[in-house]
Amino acid sequence: MTEAYVKKDIQDKIAIIEFFHPAHNSLPSDILAQLAETITEVGQNDEVLVIILKSGGNRTFCAGASFKELINIDDEKTGEKFFMGFANVINAMRKCPKFIIGRVQGKTVGGGVGLASAMDYCMATKFAAIKLSELNIGIGPFVVGPAVERKLGVSGMSQIAIDANSFYSPEWAMQKGLFAKVFESTEEMDEAVAEFAKNLCEYNPEAVKHMKQMFWRGTEDWDELLNERAKISGKLVLSSFTKEKLKRFK
Repeated sequence: MTEAYVKKDIQDKIAIIEFFHPAHNSLPSDILAQLAETITEVGQNDEVLVIILKSGGNRTFCAGASFKELINIDDEKTGEKFFMGFANVINAMRKCPKFIIGRVQGKTVGGGVGLASAMDYCMATKFAAIKLSELNIGIGPFVVGPAVERKLGVSGMSQIAIDANSFYSPEWAMQKGLFAKVFESTEEMDEAVAEFAKNLCEYNPEAVKHMKQMFWRGTEDWDELLNERAKISGKLVLSSFTKEKLKRFK
């Protein structure tokens, strides 16, 4: 089985950051930490003008948080720290002065929807259905909620958060503004992503930096907000209700 990884490749001023985990690209704490660190580091690199964020494999973009790790949480501090993993990645994307293009090749669940929502421009395939499944296990999409709500609006976000059993089509996600374009195949999407990234390299980096700040205006309190949300999830994951639900995944 292939090991989990985060890797980066910088060519022609474009940085490709790729993450992978053999369990449907679900993300444990160590991979989330590496991802946040890599995004921050690449964002500060003057040689890079554009970032493409993608995952390995061809079936699932990201299955969200690692259930294996979730099941083993037995105190609030550990719970909060675990959920801060996604918060740190979202905040790294928010603060990054470069545009981040998302490449979503397949299904996206929970925290994965949060990652897609924090992209500045996101392309997907027709296989990229989305689901916010957190309520299913007795928690809620608290940490990713602000990012998802910012992209889908309160109405779209509440729809998928309440209907936690259903996958919503990539077309629905595109109508709501999460995906900019949906392609018939991964090959077509990759071609479009590469072309788009190349075009973005023509822009003035200073203008891009200011545009990024403009797009994310009103999120200045997210360091505190997402920390508070992580605390809520950290408490809920210890509840007997959630512990009972998680037994199914052992």
